[in-house]
Amino acid sequence: MKDLLRPEIDTLAAYSLKEMPCRIKLNQNENPYELPATVKQEIVDLLAAERWSRYPPFVPRAQLDQLAAFTGWRADGVLLGNGSNDILQLLFACVLDKGRSVVISKPTFTLYTLLAQAVGAVVHDVPMLPGFRFDTEAIVQAAGRHTASMTVLCSPNNPTGTQLAAAEIERILDGTGGLVVVDEAYVQFAPYSVAGLLERHPRLVVLQTFSKAMGAAGLRFGYGLMAPSIAGRLNRVKLPYAVNTFTLIAAGVLMRRWVEVRGWIGTLNAERERVRAALATMPGITVYPSAANFLLLESQVMPPSQIFERLCADGILIRDVSGIPLLARALRVSIGTPEENNEFLGSMRRAL
Repeated sequence: MKDLLRPEIDTLAAYSLKEMPCRIKLNQNENPYELPATVKQEIVDLLAAERWSRYPPFVPRAQLDQLAAFTGWRADGVLLGNGSNDILQLLFACVLDKGRSVVISKPTFTLYTLLAQAVGAVVHDVPMLPGFRFDTEAIVQAAGRHTASMTVLCSPNNPTGTQLAAAEIERILDGTGGLVVVDEAYVQFAPYSVAGLLERHPRLVVLQTFSKAMGAAGLRFGYGLMAPSIAGRLNRVKLPYAVNTFTLIAAGVLMRRWVEVRGWIGTLNAERERVRAALATMPGITVYPSAANFLLLESQVMPPSQIFERLCADGILIRDVSGIPLLARALRVSIGTPEENNEFLGSMRRAL
């Protein structure tokens, strides 16, 4: 039966996550705060009034127009997806092919390499500099040397928290010839977005999502911002009705009520800095600056797997990322509520 699939599929390491019981879940960079009950009720009431027997709009104009206003980009340059990963998969399938090259800064979100390998593309990794800084010049050189069809950058980067400056993105755009995809899944926690560069750089694609800062990971709503000429061509092969009626309604409500619900961003950013300062005082622990809702830390005192297991015994689940190249001593922790963060810090002190 394996001969029925392309042979590359058997060589791939699947993107997976082991589910484990826990009291406090700090392993998936989720927003720990639930949407207000009034917002949820508004979504439910609007959904109840819809005809569930009908497809959602073939072109969801209302949400596209809302996103245009929300992001400051034009509606004909917006693609909606079942999470931003949906748009990622579409881009990889339409841009890359067997023998084509993609440049990826590492360490980063492992799904990029998986998607590239699935279509037979050649992946060229560019290691980050010490302190997990992007090596902008090495990215430009690799893209030129391999005539890369695409360069993929996660900014703020998962799992390091590093954000590329707009000037660095422009340097990469000016120095390369392929598509430059910037995944901004965590951008609402960061000081800026590079979406403002879209007007001047038609080879730039910016991906964003409602899964993190918007507190809507379960809704699966993401989008791509790009030149209308690229969006139009991608729409030719994009699956119809990729975003369901419930998610479209919920996304519309969240954008309308964003001023009311966004207060948790400031809280989470303040908690991130408080947790980082506390971790920095722990012996043998190095913790890195972050522009996202998580922190990367390295342990010099014991293997990360041992710390992970000790926290799990306390009912606290974080992410052991030590299996990722360049992260052999690293763990990643999402920022929770103040109470959750206090429990995490206490468990860390006991673990060490």
